[in-house]
Amino acid sequence: MTAQHAPVTVIDLGPMGQAMVRSLLAGGRPVTVWNRTPSRADGVVADGAVLAANPRAALEAADLVVLSLTDYAAMDAILDGATDALDGRTLVNLSSDTPDRTREAAAWASALGAGFLTGGVMSPAPTVGTPDAYVYYSGPQELLERHRDVLALIGEPRYVGADPGLAQLMYQAQLDVFLTGLSALMHATALVGSAGIPARDFLPEALTTLADIPAMLAAGDGTPEGVGEQIDAGRHPGDLSTATMMGATADHLVAASAAAGIDVGLPRAVREHYRRAIDAGHGGDGWTRIVDGIRDPR
Repeated sequence: MTAQHAPVTVIDLGPMGQAMVRSLLAGGRPVTVWNRTPSRADGVVADGAVLAANPRAALEAADLVVLSLTDYAAMDAILDGATDALDGRTLVNLSSDTPDRTREAAAWASALGAGFLTGGVMSPAPTVGTPDAYVYYSGPQELLERHRDVLALIGEPRYVGADPGLAQLMYQAQLDVFLTGLSALMHATALVGSAGIPARDFLPEALTTLADIPAMLAAGDGTPEGVGEQIDAGRHPGDLSTATMMGATADHLVAASAAAGIDVGLPRAVREHYRRAIDAGHGGDGWTRIVDGIRDPR
């Protein structure tokens, strides 16, 4: 069988796993699947996938095995009893967990004779396989290049380094932005709701604010890369928004939230970031100076 038609195994068929299978099938790849609840495979089997009877059969069906699980503990539970079938295969684990856990898994796979790539999928299931989808990968670059064509059917592969934990770190960092942003949206919705403003009226306004955030990164050469270079160099010019100014705004947000009777945990955490910078004598620096106190909260 040519490399263009080499089979792929996908283990676990949640919404993300199913989307991956369909994208792989659309790309002409034979796909074998396995799921703890076999009925979840009905749709992709109807689309052309083959359901394996058990994890061992799923592993033996392809040299490239993609896992899309809740966490790495699920991988351990599913593959337990079939680990001898891992020798010579490549595991691409697109599950979420900590960077340290992925490093442990990579060492475990290597000891069993398997290659191991860590992946972080930065796309919701509906966009898998589209030009908007991308996936962070870390581990042996040779493995990624060997399987790049098939993995590109899931999303654009973005290699971040040989350390197996790096892709997971990038993934978690992106979720840090994502989850914090969602909490901020709901906190703000609760704040205006305390005065009777409906969420249906407020959320479009809030999304406009989110869209304006890139303007906060228009320092240096006017690009996020330029701001990143300033942060890396320890420079935080305060010509636009100083830590003192932003800290005062954070004070007001805590007071408004308390007066409204809503949870103040999120705005207090934000206020603390600015207070650390101000207390350290950096009130005149730009707002990015808060990164120092986040790096070392002591």
